[in-house]
Amino acid sequence: MEAPRPTVETPRQPAEVPAQPQADTPALRSETPKQRAEAPERPADGSAQPLTAPGLPAHVAAQPHAAPKRPEGAPEPSAAAPRQPAQAPAQPKPQPDAPSTPQPEATPPLALLAQLTNRPAPPATAARTVARRLKIWSPLVLLLAVLLGVVQLLRPLPDPEFVVAGSPYAFTGDAFVMPWPGEGQAAAEVVGVGSLGTYGERKPVPTASVAKVMTAYVILKDHPLKAGEEGDRITIDATAAKEAGAEEESRVDVSEGQSYTLFQMLQMLLIPSGNNIARQLARWDAGSEDAFAKKMEEAAKDLGMDDTTYTDPSGLDASTVSTAVDQVKLAREVMKNDVLRQIVKMPNADVPGLPGRIYNNNDDLLVSNPGGLGIKTGSSGPAGGALMWAAKRTIDGKEHLIVGATMAQRQAGSNDANAHLKVVKERSYKMIKAVQDALVPATVVRKGEVVGYVDDGLGGRTPVVATKDLRAVGWGGLKAGLELTAGGKGVPHEAKAGTEIGALAVGTGPGRAQVPVALQRDLAAPGAGAKLTRLG
Repeated sequence: MEAPRPTVETPRQPAEVPAQPQADTPALRSETPKQRAEAPERPADGSAQPLTAPGLPAHVAAQPHAAPKRPEGAPEPSAAAPRQPAQAPAQPKPQPDAPSTPQPEATPPLALLAQLTNRPAPPATAARTVARRLKIWSPLVLLLAVLLGVVQLLRPLPDPEFVVAGSPYAFTGDAFVMPWPGEGQAAAEVVGVGSLGTYGERKPVPTASVAKVMTAYVILKDHPLKAGEEGDRITIDATAAKEAGAEEESRVDVSEGQSYTLFQMLQMLLIPSGNNIARQLARWDAGSEDAFAKKMEEAAKDLGMDDTTYTDPSGLDASTVSTAVDQVKLAREVMKNDVLRQIVKMPNADVPGLPGRIYNNNDDLLVSNPGGLGIKTGSSGPAGGALMWAAKRTIDGKEHLIVGATMAQRQAGSNDANAHLKVVKERSYKMIKAVQDALVPATVVRKGEVVGYVDDGLGGRTPVVATKDLRAVGWGGLKAGLELTAGGKGVPHEAKAGTEIGALAVGTGPGRAQVPVALQRDLAAPGAGAKLTRLG
């Protein structure tokens, strides 16, 4: 049999005694923060507090706690013995206040991801700084480069231009020396070739009858004539007839009521230099001599005659003044007019209705020099002797025009206008003859010679060549400038080799010599590379 096991008694635990409330002392009282927050405040003197429990009427909550009444005959409680509270359910023993452990706040997901993935920045170095900057700026620079490239490709192309190859052509031989008059002033040029120079002070001086050239020029601007035409008929008025008797000035013997064609009136104006005819034409054209003088001024301004003043149509007034340089400008224009060119080279003429033949004051020059072309003399006390002159020289079958003006020439010790006129004609003839003899031809450019380039404005150059020999005239020592022109059409961006795209000209003015030029090879528009790299 199994032996009985000994019984082991476990010490009995004392029964739980309900916790006794502790003395109401600050050291032992323990309240939770919530309890402290909800408990009513007690005054410092320990007096009763009004009830503040929620749900009580206001008049009840305002009454202080009343101590319970002691039954009659009951002994007064001793102050030494603590008052026992009524039995209450066991309460957990209050624990002294202890510091609470703060709970960690929840981390947002993105912040948590950043904490897990972020790494500490490496130490800064010059290389890392440069690399970081390159990483930031490279995309922006690339974008700007692309935009700039697009702009460069879409920009309009510059207009192609001609560039002349080489320097001006120099005529060989001894340098030409003009036999200038030695006093007064003079100027001359070969039309289409260049200026022969000037002499004297460029100061306005009286023109005398040379002013009639401007009168004829203005009349034909208002009433143009073609070669062989006679034009309108003009009736001589009383003033012109009366002035025909003036002994102190040049005039033509006409009578009141006579009528002459415009061509005949111009003959009487320019060949015998009739002052009365100049005034008659002015009144017929503008209504008065003063109004016509204003038209002469306007014409001078249009021609660039900046040092010229016209106050009358005949030139008798000493206030009508000009310079040799200005008169050469007028001579160049006058010789373009076929009617005037025909009249000024006449030594004399027969006009029906006049008492006799009229003679030119420079007939001796026209007769002695077959190349002489006139134009107009002038002489007076204030003006001395003056001459606007023209001549020609034919070389290789082509006529070359020479024009000039000689002014303020005087016969020493004489007050005779005719003596002054003789001097100016003699000195002018020497200049005319010297220029005619000095003109020589030359081949300036040979056919097929590269004479320049088409510059596309972006660094591309395509050569152009002369299609013919370029022949010109000049004089010893002259350096003739060359110019490539497009004839007003503009230089193309593209064209095939051999295409004529302009002309090479030598000299100055509309009468200069020129030959066509053509492309030596194909002319192509600038490529993408040239467009991308262009500046400006």
